[in-house]
Amino acid sequence: MSAAKNMQISSYTRRAVSAVIMIISAAILAGGCDRLPGKPGPADLPLRPSNVLDFATLYSENCAGCHGPNGSFGAALPLNNPVYLAMVDDSTLIRVIANGIDGTAMPPFALQSGGQLTNQQVAIIIAGMRSHWQNGAVPAAGQPPYTATGGDPARGAQVYVAACQSCHGPDGKGSDKAGSIVDPSFLSLVSAQELRSIVIAGRPDLGHPDWRGYVAGKPLDAGQITDLIAWIIAQKPTIGLTAPSAP
Repeated sequence: MSAAKNMQISSYTRRAVSAVIMIISAAILAGGCDRLPGKPGPADLPLRPSNVLDFATLYSENCAGCHGPNGSFGAALPLNNPVYLAMVDDSTLIRVIANGIDGTAMPPFALQSGGQLTNQQVAIIIAGMRSHWQNGAVPAAGQPPYTATGGDPARGAQVYVAACQSCHGPDGKGSDKAGSIVDPSFLSLVSAQELRSIVIAGRPDLGHPDWRGYVAGKPLDAGQITDLIAWIIAQKPTIGLTAPSAP
């Protein structure tokens, strides 16, 4: 066999051997990737948002910004108040969390309402609130109902004088004891129901009493609370267009 022919075979053999080595090396690397040091395992991968089922995480990421990191001292109603949790039922909490509250800073959180929480996650938040903060509390004797409609602002003004004026001032604009409850910015961000919840359940994180502590020995009854809320809501500024004056 000629020298040229031998060189041709040798070159072909080298290429074939190199190709086999490359294939074997690729197979070894592919099979060994899962064992490379430092590669995250399944437990290290982040959960999909819909798969987060831990109350502390769900509350921290969705509720703490307004209701406080531990359910209190936030801009919104405290959720670690046993009186409030005893007063409100699960169906109401589901509706509020899922759909939000129109005209307030409370947005909808359920997926079907444009939020990011599944129905299961909403249920976990509610169950966590009750297990962590309700402390076995049940509605107290004579506790006014969560909801009511109507009310007489004129009678409510009298309730305000008797029950609230000593802290919030004679005109509701605040004092050195408590802030204004007729401030337009405040009233534009709260609903009548939120005000009612505060009047009934109080804000223990801010030293605000519940319905039993406004007047010593004289808890407010349901009618008085409804009238008081009607008076507060009547202080909301009316926003409308003013017709231009005649030239």
